[in-house]
Formats: sequence, structure tokens, C-alpha cells
Amino acid sequence: MTTYIVLLIVLALLFDFLNGFHDSANSIATIVSTRVLSPQKAVIWAAFFNMIAFFVFGHPVAKTMGKGIIDIHIVDNHIIFGALMGACLWNIITWYLGLPTSSSHALIGGLIGAGLVKAGPRGLVSAGITKTVSFIFISPVVGLILGVVCGIAVSWIFRKKTPNQMDGLFRKGQLFSAALYSLGHGGNDAQKTMGIIASLLFSAGLLGKEFYIPVWVGISCYVAMGLGTMFGGWRIVKTMGQKVAKLRPMDGFCAETGAAATLFISSSLGVPVSTTHTITGAIMGVGSLRRVSAVRWGMAGTIVWAWILTIPCSAAIAALSYLFVCRFL
Repeated sequence: MTTYIVLLIVLALLFDFLNGFHDSANSIATIVSTRVLSPQKAVIWAAFFNMIAFFVFGHPVAKTMGKGIIDIHIVDNHIIFGALMGACLWNIITWYLGLPTSSSHALIGGLIGAGLVKAGPRGLVSAGITKTVSFIFISPVVGLILGVVCGIAVSWIFRKKTPNQMDGLFRKGQLFSAALYSLGHGGNDAQKTMGIIASLLFSAGLLGKEFYIPVWVGISCYVAMGLGTMFGGWRIVKTMGQKVAKLRPMDGFCAETGAAATLFISSSLGVPVSTTHTITGAIMGVGSLRRVSAVRWGMAGTIVWAWILTIPCSAAIAALSYLFVCRFL
């Protein structure tokens, strides 16, 4: 294993750390905004379930990322460098702006940008890209629908409870729903970096003739993501927990449960969806149940624009990074 490959693995784990740091808001925003847990306890709770997702999920998403976005045969060290730089820099930019964008789509955009520069359109796997891009729109809608369905069901089941009783009940319930969401978050997002590292090792001939995910790669990615979650991207927590819709414990429970169900389904199908899109859609759905004006649609529109720009912007950064490293290394 060359020094360059080792450095790329470190860069990939740094991206995974930034993924957890950037997306920790997805896991803890509702539970913090409803004051069920303090921010410090919330990130520890989320990070724990991020990491134990290693023992719950297989590797279908990792395989999609590893060989379902660009042709595995054109992957080399420079493509991996470009893709990771595109994803890392876009995550840092959007974290600074407090925008809950998708780390997953930043990484996918990075792969597309570097792959296009090297091999042109023939280097892209259209089926995998189409499936992934379609879920930019599907995952928030599914999250919204499941959040609404959960909210209606909970309101009807507990219709005889007083507001104080509901508050006490769902403060405990949010511990469970936040754990489920963090489990789904870890299960989908950590696998994306696993796929990138595995494709790097495969292209270097270190995996043999068959593409697979080494155990050490899986453990490293889940731990890196969990550590990132523990540090928490507080700028985005404020956006997700306060600026999209004001939530009660019952609302937080329904949003997290709906989003977690979406993530469990997509992970089992091997689809690298955006956990950010999913939970944002669920929060909007639950918030709109009280009244449409409860959702701050102006902020929602800003977030959607950031989603739309993620793949092309990270692709552009990745393309420039690829050209840079080809020239100077």
C-alpha cells in the first residue's frame, strides 16, 4: 500500500468525520429543539447509534457507491482525491452557511465531476446515477408523507390525552425515535465512504479480482462518522431545529420515526439517499399538520436550492481538484 493510498484513506475518513459533523443536525436537531436532551447528551446518543449500525446493516449502499456511480475500471487515485476534495470542501462551505445539504450527494457529485474529466460521459454509470438523483426528490417526499401519516396516527391514538400528558409521553418516546433515526443515518451514510475506500483499494489491486468491503474499512468508517457526530455541526442544528418549523416532543417523535422508516427502506434497497433531505421533508410534513404557516417556507426554499446546487457544485470542485493533482503529482 503506497503512501498516496494511505493519505487518500485518511482523506476519506476525514470526509466521513465531516459527514457526521455536518449531518449530526439530522440526528439531534429535533431532540435538542424540543429540549428532551441537552446538546452534549444528544450528540453522544446519536453517535452511539451511528456506530452500532455497523452490526445492523449489510453493505448494499457501499456497493452502489463503489461501482454504481462511475465505472469501477476508470477509478484511480486521482479520481478518488478529486471526489473527496469536492465533497469535503462543499460540506465545509454549507456548514459555514448553516445549510443542511446532503453529504451523500456531495460525494456523488465529486465522483461524477472527477469521472467526467477523466473519461467523459462513457465513464458514468447512468442507472446508478439516475436512481440516486431520483431520490433527491423521492426521499423528502416520502419522509414528508410518513411524517404526516405518523402525526395523524399519533394524534388520533392519543386524542384523549391532555397536552401535558402528551408532552411527558413523547419526551420519552423521542429517545427511541432519535435512536432509530441515528441508526438509519449511520447505516446509510457511513456505507458511502466504505464504498469509496473499497473502490480505491480495488483499483490499486489490493482486493483481488472481486470487489468487496473489508471489515476494517467498515469499522473505520462507522467510528469516524460517530466521532464527527459527537462534535456536532451546531450552525445546522439551529437551522433544522428552529428555522424550518417549531417542534413539540410529539412532532419530533413523528418526524424522526417517519425519516427513520425511509432510511431503513432505502438502505435495504442499496439506494444512497440523503438523510438530510429525508428528515427535512419529515419536519415539514409534521409542522404543516398544525397549520401550513407553521413551516417557514422561505427557509425551506433556501434549503431546496442548496440541495439542487450540491451535485453540480461539488462536481465542479472535484473536476478542478482532479486537474490540479494530475498536473502536480
